[in-house]
Amino acid sequence: MDGHPTPKLKPPEFRDVLMARKRIEPYLRPTPVFQSPLLDESLGFRAHVKCENLQPTGAFKVRGGVNLMSVLAEEFGDLDVITASTGNHGQSIAYAGALFGADVAVHVPVDAEPLKVRAMETMGARVVARGRDYDEAREEAQRIAEREGRYFVHTSNEPHLIAGVGTSTLELLEVVPDLDVLIIPIGGGSGACGGGLVAKTINPGIRVIGVQSEGADAVHRSWKSGTLQTTPEVRTFAGGLATRVAFELPFGMLSELLDDFVLVSDAELYEAIHFLVEMTHQVAEGAGAASTAAALRMREELSGLDVGLMLSGGNIGVESMFGGAKRG
Repeated sequence: MDGHPTPKLKPPEFRDVLMARKRIEPYLRPTPVFQSPLLDESLGFRAHVKCENLQPTGAFKVRGGVNLMSVLAEEFGDLDVITASTGNHGQSIAYAGALFGADVAVHVPVDAEPLKVRAMETMGARVVARGRDYDEAREEAQRIAEREGRYFVHTSNEPHLIAGVGTSTLELLEVVPDLDVLIIPIGGGSGACGGGLVAKTINPGIRVIGVQSEGADAVHRSWKSGTLQTTPEVRTFAGGLATRVAFELPFGMLSELLDDFVLVSDAELYEAIHFLVEMTHQVAEGAGAASTAAALRMREELSGLDVGLMLSGGNIGVESMFGGAKRG
């Protein structure tokens, strides 16, 4: 794909989400929305848990990967892509790459979750461990893409990824059309951008709340200050939330779409992971439990409402689930 242009940073529109749903329908089934009286009683509101942990890659990002790779395959034919990831994004590109016959390389941090690395390799991706964290791995992957003329897939600055992951909220609102609140985890921000776009288009009255780790709060700082922010390090076991940098495209969208933004601790994430296993019998990784962690903290404020909780992923090892390891 030598010489192909990089994607323009034009925010996706609602119609892009509808087009994405058509593209992914042949490959991905809708995920269930979990509801139970016990869960509602425990939280004090009507909770609707969107189980993206049941995707074939174990996380919501596969929706964006399939949508993007479908578009690239149609536009360019032969695909030679490179990306960076802590795991879930990389799995989504690897999975979609296998569907569309692409050559995929994924750069990961040196301490990336071994289970996620193995999954990417099993799907046919070449995994390269570079950098102390996601952002260093991303910077190296971008340098290689520029030098070798390969197509770099950014985790967040990519409209087709955002449109693709927005289909999850579209499915949720088809099940729960009278939703009052939607709570979505934020790492780079693609999930909250897609979910917020769909929610606000269908019903501007839905309150959209983003959740980030207090140990990786670059996007939160950016949202509060109105300018792009970076942090010197991340301090969270939740790989899906662990980014030091806020990115241009999601920053612009989140500034318009979010009604509130909550920071949660690692202790709250572990509590939410255990709560979800007990109450829903669903496995969540750190990022996947973030919306529930925020809901547990905000239960009095949310009392009596219909609340959508995006369980964005379940790729977590047994030791990490019980706090025995410092990555998730």
